[in-house]
Amino acid sequence: MFEPSFESLRKYECPEWFRNAKFGIWSHWGPQSVPMCGDWYARNMYIQGTEQYEYHVRTYGHPSKFGYKDICALWKAENFDPEGLMERYYKAGARFFVAQASHHDHFFNFKSQYNRFNSVDMGPHKDICGLWQKAAEKYNLPFGMTEHLGASFAWWRSNKGHDTYGPYKGVPYDGNDPAYRDFYHDNYEHVAKEGEEDKWTWLTPNPKFREYWLKVMKEIVDNYHPDLLYSDSFLPFSETGDITTPDDYKLGLEAVAYFYNDNIKRNGFNNAVYTQKSRDKDIYTVGVLDIERSQLDKPSAVPWQSETCIGGWFYDKKAHYKTPGHIIDILVDTVSKNGTMLLNILQRPDGTIDEQASWILDELEKWFNLCGEAIYDTRPWKVACEGHSFVKIEGFTEEKVSWDDDDFRFTQKGDYLYAFAMKARERKSTVLKSLGDVKVESVELLGRGPVGFTQYDGVLVCDVKGDLPSEYVNVLKIRIR
Repeated sequence: MFEPSFESLRKYECPEWFRNAKFGIWSHWGPQSVPMCGDWYARNMYIQGTEQYEYHVRTYGHPSKFGYKDICALWKAENFDPEGLMERYYKAGARFFVAQASHHDHFFNFKSQYNRFNSVDMGPHKDICGLWQKAAEKYNLPFGMTEHLGASFAWWRSNKGHDTYGPYKGVPYDGNDPAYRDFYHDNYEHVAKEGEEDKWTWLTPNPKFREYWLKVMKEIVDNYHPDLLYSDSFLPFSETGDITTPDDYKLGLEAVAYFYNDNIKRNGFNNAVYTQKSRDKDIYTVGVLDIERSQLDKPSAVPWQSETCIGGWFYDKKAHYKTPGHIIDILVDTVSKNGTMLLNILQRPDGTIDEQASWILDELEKWFNLCGEAIYDTRPWKVACEGHSFVKIEGFTEEKVSWDDDDFRFTQKGDYLYAFAMKARERKSTVLKSLGDVKVESVELLGRGPVGFTQYDGVLVCDVKGDLPSEYVNVLKIRIR
């Protein structure tokens, strides 16, 4: 059993299921999908001049009259089919599934004794997380839940404001209504007065809210016993992700220990994964590092997670989606560096996915059917990358890479080395230079079969010609001695 301390939790080891699964799908979904106008709607609808504020005023009315609480009442999830979606996700390659428990909007997708604004008591009148969990169990998928609650208190200070010009100048938004203070937070301490500098902070120092956060984390663990728990922050309640004042982490450490110990009681050993965004190694090792919309620049000695989305984080009618090839590129580069990828598939407010998202899933299904063995259950090879093209490592930057013939990524499983040829179309040559004195016994192109090869002076030349099996990344299965 773990104690709520760094000394104890540093003994954490990532379970094998997470290391083997490699690819998970996420439902980042809630009332903020109702306007179909993108991410952070609950915050930006209260900031005059933003696109979402203008949309809200012209669609629903001024936020002094029609606020976010009223958006929540509109969310019905009337066509939500978790089993049907889970079947699609499993076929598309997912080997674990993650549901959003609560976003920064403070709406819970589960029944809660602490928050009346939850999906069972209002809106859909459904246990969204519970339904997802039941569907995941049907496919034996580990089930995770994400909490964005820790950042909610300061993030949502915008609902305490008012317009500074126009017909509603000076009229308080509905976040000032005492009848809804429990939902909108009593967070005036984070509201900057006119002439003051912005009081932005991600994780609040407010002690009452911190205690509330811990109660909710324990409620999630007690009611759902998830296999994975994700915090959209550094380990609560650090602002920097570095250990400067260890007492700030007291409640976060208690939550993580509580989560792991619950899993130990149920399994006899710890099979749970906690992910957070702290880069400090002391914090990193109490769980798994999560990197949003970016990656590591080199392989990690311990497993980590890259998370991204096909578009924005909440459904947006105007959003551009990543191509299947771009998603596969991110996955392959991540896995080669000892990472696991979590991908958000956007849902409309009624619970369905659109035609383009469905097509992306179809393309992922075809690719995993062809190349999945090079992803699942693999481990990093001695070399992760070969070539001159690399993913740009910069926060929240996901540029598609223009791959060339010499760009490869590697994984290994047993006696087989998998070489991912990152460029698929119009290949002129397939030459690998990283094997050194490793003896090659056979080479197979997944989806086609054996291919001829020549090996000399540490160079492997493979006879790969014509149209390749996949229009995306292709894989050489190399049996090595």
